[in-house]
Amino acid sequence: MSDPVTQRYEALRAAADEACEPLIDPDAILVRVGTATCGRSAGALELETAFRESLDKHDIAGRVLQVGCMGHCYAEPMATLTSPGLPPTVYHHLNPFLAESLVKSHLRDTTPIYDFVLGGLEEHDLVPALDYLPRYGMEHRRLLARCGIVDPWSIQHAIAMGSYEGLARALCRPADDIVHEVERAGLRGMGGAGFPMWRKWAMARKFEAPRYLICNADEGDPGAFMDRTFIESDPHALIEGMIIAAYVIGADQGFIYVRAEYPLAVRVLENAIAQARELGLLGPNVMGSGRGFELEIMQGAGAFVCGESSALMASIEGHRGMPRVRPPRSAEVGLFGRPTVLNNVKTLSSLPYLLREGAEAFSAVGTERSKGTAVFALAGKTANAGLVEVPMGTTLRDLIFTIGGGIPNGKTFKAVQIGGPSGGCLPDDQLDVAIDFDALDEAGAMMGSGGMVLLDEDNCMVETARFFLEFTQRESCGKCTFCRIGTKHMLDLLTDIVEGRGTPEHLDKLVTLSEDVEAGSLCNLGKTAPNPVLTTLKYFRDEYEAHINESRCPSCECNELFAYYIVPEKCARACDACVGSCPVEAIFTNRKRLKVIDQDLCVKCNACLTACPPDYDAVVKISPLADLPPQEPRPDAGKGGE
Repeated sequence: MSDPVTQRYEALRAAADEACEPLIDPDAILVRVGTATCGRSAGALELETAFRESLDKHDIAGRVLQVGCMGHCYAEPMATLTSPGLPPTVYHHLNPFLAESLVKSHLRDTTPIYDFVLGGLEEHDLVPALDYLPRYGMEHRRLLARCGIVDPWSIQHAIAMGSYEGLARALCRPADDIVHEVERAGLRGMGGAGFPMWRKWAMARKFEAPRYLICNADEGDPGAFMDRTFIESDPHALIEGMIIAAYVIGADQGFIYVRAEYPLAVRVLENAIAQARELGLLGPNVMGSGRGFELEIMQGAGAFVCGESSALMASIEGHRGMPRVRPPRSAEVGLFGRPTVLNNVKTLSSLPYLLREGAEAFSAVGTERSKGTAVFALAGKTANAGLVEVPMGTTLRDLIFTIGGGIPNGKTFKAVQIGGPSGGCLPDDQLDVAIDFDALDEAGAMMGSGGMVLLDEDNCMVETARFFLEFTQRESCGKCTFCRIGTKHMLDLLTDIVEGRGTPEHLDKLVTLSEDVEAGSLCNLGKTAPNPVLTTLKYFRDEYEAHINESRCPSCECNELFAYYIVPEKCARACDACVGSCPVEAIFTNRKRLKVIDQDLCVKCNACLTACPPDYDAVVKISPLADLPPQEPRPDAGKGGE
């Protein structure tokens, strides 16, 4: 390290260690409450208030800290309690009443309440260490290492936990050395394309300044929340990574393009940028290096196509977000016509670890062509929804069942939709595919930005393909004829199939249109839009054929092809649970005092099926409709009014 940078970093670290001594002291009483969006939606702010009031009430000298998400979104609201004599203990599914109990029992009497300890008991009734929490055993946390531990609102706490050390090391090295270090590490773009980061840097450095740096935080995939949660939990990792990248490519100005639908992430970023600027980590003389860098937040208006790099840049420039023809590439002619490097949140946030630990440590995990770790958001039919970080090469089976806890409610796994709305749907026999850029592509899916939606036996794969295609068709910018019109025709064909109007010719047309849309679209939104259709046709063709040839939805999900029916032999005469649950009064009592569903009024909301007591299990779904017993009229049918 050069002297000015070394001295500046050491001064910042010393000041941070002193200011945050109560937060890093293992013997201090500390309550960390997860207050990212997932925690807040479950009541974390009320929980935080309850902990503060309870500490005051019992005159306990401790602190309550707002932290981000540990990744266990399914267990929110959560809190980690640290006190002398006990290891850090994570409690889950808390409420204000339990906060009072934990303060008295755990913090005052040093007696954990084991019923609410995440992970349960270990040998000898020890409180499980953080490394042994569910999922952590198979994870390899680098990006998520500080999430749920560091205070995202405090730059002092971030520095005390290691932030900006990688930047200090980078600023003391020639930019060329860092390019070679990233090349040796094998870091590829984590936004989905997997393009080697060093190549993009080297390309941009060939052209004259000014150059720009952009972080793409426009996360719009259904079921994806990685970037939002990471920013809300550890914003300084992203800022540090952007400063490192800016130093390497010689950029003086950077932008973080984030969705306006992420208000908490925006506020956290605004605060973090202001704090970094105040400490001289941003501005005209970054950490005494003589290099300047400014960072600005741009809020997107929710257009999914603006996740495409050239459309994103058009949006920043004030134009409608529409992709442009390439070449030239953005590294040559990008934002405002200048050389521009654009990377994903996870890609840029990987740089601090890489520069701090070195290329060998970074590439110590992963596969031959996909190094490091991958962060995924588990959503849909999963027992343990949330964020996970695993080494590249981990199989889908291990990720879904060992780490994610499998499928809840005793249901059977059917498919995983991976790679966003343009990703593929892979069945059970593809679960041993390794998670890396190349293996997933060969299977018909793609890495994408990290969204992973799990589907079970109750999901219809034809409807799933229709749902995702409807999303991409709606989000098309309309510039390309194949994307604009081709996806609309495909959507119409899928709608015909799920509504019982499909013919065998529909399948041939879907394949032909998929090939045309893929070949004729300008950007990856159009090129990959057919993926859900092609993969479901490949792996679940029997479901398409059942819809077409038998007018039957095997999963009873397509409304036009099934009906709710109450089995007379199972219906309890005195039970009115289904009657009270029906929002349209479609259920009546017949002359035998049994419940009957008026099919003409039924809106198929599923309320009766949910309300029917498990002991009776009288409400069932029937498909095809030809199997539905004759409709019994209401007792008053045909009677006129007064």
